[in-house]
Amino acid sequence: MGCSVKELLERFSSRELSEWAAYHSLDPIGGTRGDLQAGIISSTIANVNRGKSSKAFSPIDFMPIVNEKEEQTEEDMKAIMMTLVNKNKGAE
Repeated sequence: MGCSVKELLERFSSRELSEWAAYHSLDPIGGTRGDLQAGIISSTIANVNRGKSSKAFSPIDFMPIVNEKEEQTEEDMKAIMMTLVNKNKGAE
């Protein structure tokens, strides 16, 4: 059974949201992880086919958006939690 945004915010403390944010920074949930996986494969293929004098590619070269130092806002945290809640709704 899912819950509303209000219920979600009542159920999760600031500490829990911070823990989810920390977990996400270590083991990204969703698109970021997929972009990294695709970047690893793409850079491997590109590197085996590049010229010897060409600079080696890295996975980041094939990732659409990389903002390593962008600070997560409260709205970002809410959006992540809502994504998790909506995924749980579909799993029931």
